[in-house]
Amino acid sequence: MSRPPLRVLTLCLGNICRSPVAEVLVARELDAAGVHAILDSAGTGAWHVGHPADPRSREVARKHGLELTGKARQLEARDFYEQDIILAMDAQNLADAQRLAPQDSTAKIMLMRDFDPQDKGADVPDPYYGGPDGFEQMYQMLERSAKGFAEEMGGGK
Repeated sequence: MSRPPLRVLTLCLGNICRSPVAEVLVARELDAAGVHAILDSAGTGAWHVGHPADPRSREVARKHGLELTGKARQLEARDFYEQDIILAMDAQNLADAQRLAPQDSTAKIMLMRDFDPQDKGADVPDPYYGGPDGFEQMYQMLERSAKGFAEEMGGGK
């Protein structure tokens, strides 16, 4: 009997910069590690619901051979039961998710950079108000973290 897919949600503030990039990176790395997974992303806020990812996030993803096709959505109560792991981009997103989580939530809530070998437990800074360099730095942090996460989920394969 095969294992059910690992369900992972990446979480940031508006679901247009960090979490959409994290979603595709984690999906790519889990696939490469042989881990069957279903990925999604969301934001703690509703400002951008229904909008595509920020053009700068789409551009940095495209530059690295990835495509961001999703639309922003807000974190919902059902996510705490439907997801196995929620990967928050920063300490504030983590605190918000922990605060919003129902008491009987089954999802494990963690920081994305808990898996970054260069700076475990650090925030992925929100690049929204900065320039292109911030988006490239965000990408590099997310890629390292996604590889570390996949390695851990894949049992170090």
